[in-house]
Formats: sequence, structure tokens, C-alpha cells
Amino acid sequence: MKYLHTMVRVKNIDESLDFYCNKLGLKEIKRKESEKGKFTLIFLGADNSDEDSGLLELTYNWDPEEYTGGRNFGHLAYRVQNIYDTCQKLIDNGVIINRPPRDGHMAFVRSPDGISIEILQEGEHLTPQEPWLSMENNGTW
Repeated sequence: MKYLHTMVRVKNIDESLDFYCNKLGLKEIKRKESEKGKFTLIFLGADNSDEDSGLLELTYNWDPEEYTGGRNFGHLAYRVQNIYDTCQKLIDNGVIINRPPRDGHMAFVRSPDGISIEILQEGEHLTPQEPWLSMENNGTW
């Protein structure tokens, strides 16, 4: 068995691509549009993703729908080289850090559609430091 992808539905392609690509750092791997099915699929991946595995599938249905309960999905998780640098970049780009990396290891943010994203430090935990150490949680994750 081989893990292929996780699918999440999005309401706005541009807003979602801005978050996942420009702010979180993923890249578009491939895209499919279906006139008959009235949907667009956009597959995103990290630097080590290939065309067939480790992907995030953004599904945009052309007919408007209301999606609720992003939290009941669980979360997506990504490992990063430096959690403090990643979280600072997200803050600089207007993303709220819902659970700051106080432990030098784990943080959570949310996508524009309410999907919870876990960010994990690669390797050993970084030494706890300010401003992260005393930063309070913001909302839910």
C-alpha cells in the first residue's frame, strides 16, 4: 500500500493557493479541471513530493457549497527545518498561529477553509525561546 494524497474542499482557489503555496510553502504539482463534473482539482506537494504521492488535493466545486467543521477533519501535518522561522514567516504573511511552538517542536495554524495544519520541527526540538515561549494559544486548532 502506498499513501497517495489527502483531499480537502476549498471555497476560493486563489485564497487557498495563497495560503498553501505562498505562506505555507507548498508547490503546485498538477491540476485537473472537469467541465462535466464542474470541479477543479489542484495537487500540491512539499519539496520531496512527487506526482503520485505525498500530495494535498484541493478540490474546488464550481457550484457553491457551504463547508463547515474543518476541525472534524483532523489535521494535515508538515515537517519543517526550523519551526521558529516557519512560524515567523506565517505571521509576517498575516497567518494566525493558533498553537505557538512553545516547546520548539509543534505549532498549529488554520487554512482559509478552517483546516487545521500541524507544523513539526525536523529532528530534535529547538531550544524554547521568546516570543514563542510565552505566546498564548489563539483560538482552536
